Amino acid sequence: MPFFPTHRRRMRWLLPLTAALAIAAIGLVGLRHFERTSIASEAMRAQTQLHLHGEALQALIERHRVLPAVLALDPDVRAALSRANLGKPELDRLNRKLERVNGVAATSTLTLLDRSGVALAASNWRMNRSTNVGNSYQFRPYFRQAMHEGSGTFYAEGVTTAMPGYFLSEAVRDDTGKAVGVVVVKVVLRPLEQTWADSADRVFASDSHGVIFLSSHRPWRYLTLHALDPGVREELQRTRQYTQLPQQQLQHAPGTALRPNQQRVQLADGDEVIWVSQKLPQQQWTLHLLRSTAASTASARSFAGALIASLIALLLLSYGLWQRQRLARLRERSRHELEQLVEQHAQELRTTEDGVVHAAHAADYGESASLQHLPQGVCVVDAQLNLVAWNRRYIELFRFPPGLIQVGRPIADVFHYNARRGLLGPGPVEEAIERRLNHLRSATPHMHERESGDGNVIEIRGNPLPDGGFVTSYTDITAYRNAARDLRSLADTLSLRVSERTHDLAGAKREAEEANQAKTRLVAAAVHDLLQPLNAARMFLSALRGRLTDAGCRDIADNVDNALTAQDSILTSLLDISRLESGALEKRVRDFPLEPLLETLTIEFGILANARGLRVHHVATTAVVRSDEALLRRILQNLLSNAVRYTRSGHIVIGCRRDGEQLRIEVHDTGTGIPQARQQEIFEEFRRLDNAGSEEPGAGLGLAIVDRIARLLDHRIGLRSTPGRGSVFSVTLPRGDVGCSVLPVNPPEEAQVDSLLAGCRAWCIDDDPRISLATRLLLERWGCQVEFSGGVEAAQAATRPDNVPDLLLLDVRMGDISGPDLLPQLVECWGSEPGVILFTAEQDPDLRQLARERNWGYVSKQARTAALRALMTHLYQRGS
Repeated sequence: MPFFPTHRRRMRWLLPLTAALAIAAIGLVGLRHFERTSIASEAMRAQTQLHLHGEALQALIERHRVLPAVLALDPDVRAALSRANLGKPELDRLNRKLERVNGVAATSTLTLLDRSGVALAASNWRMNRSTNVGNSYQFRPYFRQAMHEGSGTFYAEGVTTAMPGYFLSEAVRDDTGKAVGVVVVKVVLRPLEQTWADSADRVFASDSHGVIFLSSHRPWRYLTLHALDPGVREELQRTRQYTQLPQQQLQHAPGTALRPNQQRVQLADGDEVIWVSQKLPQQQWTLHLLRSTAASTASARSFAGALIASLIALLLLSYGLWQRQRLARLRERSRHELEQLVEQHAQELRTTEDGVVHAAHAADYGESASLQHLPQGVCVVDAQLNLVAWNRRYIELFRFPPGLIQVGRPIADVFHYNARRGLLGPGPVEEAIERRLNHLRSATPHMHERESGDGNVIEIRGNPLPDGGFVTSYTDITAYRNAARDLRSLADTLSLRVSERTHDLAGAKREAEEANQAKTRLVAAAVHDLLQPLNAARMFLSALRGRLTDAGCRDIADNVDNALTAQDSILTSLLDISRLESGALEKRVRDFPLEPLLETLTIEFGILANARGLRVHHVATTAVVRSDEALLRRILQNLLSNAVRYTRSGHIVIGCRRDGEQLRIEVHDTGTGIPQARQQEIFEEFRRLDNAGSEEPGAGLGLAIVDRIARLLDHRIGLRSTPGRGSVFSVTLPRGDVGCSVLPVNPPEEAQVDSLLAGCRAWCIDDDPRISLATRLLLERWGCQVEFSGGVEAAQAATRPDNVPDLLLLDVRMGDISGPDLLPQLVECWGSEPGVILFTAEQDPDLRQLARERNWGYVSKQARTAALRALMTHLYQRGS
């Protein structure tokens, strides 16, 4: 055979190689074409989506554009600006009017500026720290535009609230047409970012200087699209448009233009996007949308792959047809050669056939070697029921004597021999033999077991042969039967043991549950007893604070009060954990709107955060959730408390996102963050991070309570955190029915002054002398006449028909008797029931329910004394 391939072999390899190169070239060209077409089509869709975002932004602004013009024509507003000096009643009336209008129009803030730019009235006049009233806004462009041109617009961060918004202004003119002031409406655009964030695209808006002020991707906010000129920086600093001057640019490589306002850009993080833009002439803004090219590239690759696959399939089909023709020629030649070989071997086979048949017959008679490998004993009889073949195992099983088993011996002789040894069982011998012979004659398959006197069990199977005759196998299954019997005995024993262990486990479980309940009762009693002296100390401290005149002494008293409050919180948390573990805490799940809860928590923790130099705000929502409102409040309070405690600077945001059929409430902070390795252990009791960054005392129980309440409500707690940048805690819960009834929110009651309790006759029944004494001092400082303050026996002895009090402060747990059980005895002696307030350290929801049912008051001893005073004032005035 030659070393170098022939011309035909070279062509056999050259043609497929050429075809493969051609297919690769076509695929590459197709890929480029499909990719350009797909990206162009995706850019058009992105441009359409950006147009919709622009219309939504314009609609939000236009919804409030007419409001300042209407208020500028309001007679009260014009009259207020025309007067030189306004008294407090006129200013209050003007503030309330702006507050009502702002509530109806659902804007952020309404402000009325005089001709010098000072805010006379504002819708947020009730917020002491962040109100606009009294601040000068002369430097703002919207004020100067309105005074000179009649109206103005400007986007900036608020001076007092630091909340960015779009300001719409309108000049207020007197009867002569002279501008005497300006009405300003602030429209918050930040909610649009949440809408943008729901899509996979990155959407942001830039002002006329190229500063990004709205963005669905938060890290891009306040970046610039290009370097700012010194003049622009001076203007931004003069107008205080942004709290900090933008310094960093949005990094991206120069793009490839597709169409006007459309380009293909490589971002700094490696993502390739389609960048489309749209001008907003009215605001001199530019709206941008960035869409990833990954989907377009994948689509193009799919089309190119399909094209290549089609060409390969066509090539393979052609190659297959050619190979089929080639194989057909080879088969025809091979068939002719095989016919010749078959003819040659046929004669040889016919010659050896007689010898093979003779050898086969010889092997099938007597003790056959072909049956020796079988574990069963086997015997074969012919059509005349004579023995023709058997194996050695057959002779061993029945212990036949030599010479009995021979070729041609009738099987009936073998049956008679076995019958004499008692192997055919009880009954007439001839009938048993005849029955077995009939089985063999009828050629009927059979199977049965036979147990001998020595306990051995043999399984007998019989089957007819095709040419007449019968084959019977005998298997010794004694060991199998013994094992089955032992297994049944073992199964019975195991079943009995399982029953006994199940009974023992049930008893152990019952004892564990009883021990757990006893532990819960012990913890509740211990916490109650520990809280008693703490509550007494707090009331003594409250009574003492009113008598202190020195500022330093009052600061010391405040520090002591804060320490007692922290200790009180730890004990309450321990009680909550105990009740959660024992299952004593009941849940009341219903559908309710989420916005009032988030708004209340924002106000509640905003005061604490402002004292630390932090900001707390929430993203407004219309979502309805299904949960226990009180327990969900506890979860969010603990998350917000941790966020405020461990955040040194920055802000805290609480909001929600949709998660399929569920809703995820998130608390974002800019605190110290939590390492990945330690994110699980912070949910354990008494675990706090060493580098938490908080100097406040705490026992590390807040997140443990959050975890247990979430498991009780079947909510999911999540955590994302980056050390040095902050954390995001979340709770995922089901969405509720949007048509659920919304409970009315009661307006906050006005603070009561101490004089409203003057002359109120009060009793205090508490088994702790320190609590009784502290309560007496506190009530007397409020002007009450405390006619009795003591324990149960003293109260029973002091009760007379002529000394029924106006108000009765009643403890719950007092030795062998409870406050609600004692009250009927006192009422029977008095002849009437006074106003009752359950004043207790118990945190049992059933007590609150009992108080509501019987029209009593309920105040926890851990609550601030102001809450007790407000409730007493309300019940005393109602009784009067």
